[in-house]
Amino acid sequence: MFKRMTILATLVALLIGAIGVTAPAAAQDEVKLRLWAHQEGPFNDSMQALIDAYTAEHPTVSIEMETFEYELYLQTLQTSMPAGDEADIIELFGSWTCSYADRLVPAPVEIDRSLFFDATMNGYVCDDQVLGLPFEFNLEYGAVLANKAMFEAAGLAFPPAWEDWDALVSDAQALVQITDGQMTVAGYHFTNADAIAFSFLSGILQRGGNFWNEDQMGFVFDSEEAIATLQQMKDLVDAGVVDPVLFNDSANWSGDAFFTDQVALALIGPWAVAYGLDSFPEFGEFDYVALPSIGNEPRFAADSGWGLVVSENSPAADVAWDFVQFATSQPENALLFNTTTGTIPALRALVEDADYNTQLLAATPALKAVLPLLPYGEYIGPMPDRDLLFYDIIYPNILDMLQGLLSVEDAAAYINEDANASFE
Repeated sequence: MFKRMTILATLVALLIGAIGVTAPAAAQDEVKLRLWAHQEGPFNDSMQALIDAYTAEHPTVSIEMETFEYELYLQTLQTSMPAGDEADIIELFGSWTCSYADRLVPAPVEIDRSLFFDATMNGYVCDDQVLGLPFEFNLEYGAVLANKAMFEAAGLAFPPAWEDWDALVSDAQALVQITDGQMTVAGYHFTNADAIAFSFLSGILQRGGNFWNEDQMGFVFDSEEAIATLQQMKDLVDAGVVDPVLFNDSANWSGDAFFTDQVALALIGPWAVAYGLDSFPEFGEFDYVALPSIGNEPRFAADSGWGLVVSENSPAADVAWDFVQFATSQPENALLFNTTTGTIPALRALVEDADYNTQLLAATPALKAVLPLLPYGEYIGPMPDRDLLFYDIIYPNILDMLQGLLSVEDAAAYINEDANASFE
């Protein structure tokens, strides 16, 4: 069970005292860099700690961080990058990187890509050039947050160990609460946008299918595996584990609903742990529990997650890249980021090395059920517009299907048609 721990100050002190990478020659002169990031408390705290640690080792370098609310950040990137007004160092989601490839500087030295999990690294490689390095493994499917008090109140074993989906559905049905004919507590909330999109993609993979065509220049979202995945999602709603009208991205979003006791099981990435405890520090005990697999292996689709890139407009790109490597490639520094944000490591050493693994799980015990899944993660691939596909095509069509407004077959057909139109 997860108990919040205060470790940031200790890790910062250790980082500042540690030996960092050798500064590039350009860092012998005064260098002023700007770094852009999206606004989120733990993310910004960890980034500032890394900046402080780096500049303590490199006193001729200063790095000013500027943060933006998420939607404004997207707009700022879309307008500033083409205009050449961007910061030197930019926090990017891996799946966005290749769309900005012509504005970025490739790594000036050879990068050992095997240091990072493939599902995280592949988003930062465009035309076989490394254009950035990842901080986190973005896992939105494979495990769920589970509320211990609700399980115990329902007389269910905690943490659960579901052998198959029937066992999960049985628990979820027992956890649902109805008041005056309306669902007030969802048993299994999988109807927010990311959960729907990744449930769909991962279900296709676990059934042995593929959502890409052979040359990765088009999608296949109307296959037998896709239809079977959509039918399973509709069956979950029909079984009464969630009301998709009351629980979705705009109503009772799972990241808030779980930490306000409106959801017993929530399909959301582990990053939500740091967010939830930052917003609701008095929340009780919970765990992160692996979902049953549909196929023989728990394959799942994964984004690259957040990482850092360097603008081609930077007059000190070598120093900027030195910071990127310092922050993401050195285990002590990557550990700071992941333990502060509650995210899954992109760096293999934090999972595979016993000492780092112990430190990681001491800070974020909820990751224990997640780490064994990481080798099964498969990068989502070079989507022309990932956010358009997820939030404007897959999510609304599947939500309409779950709410009874579309048939399973029609939802698959609409997704397939609109998704392939995004290549035009």
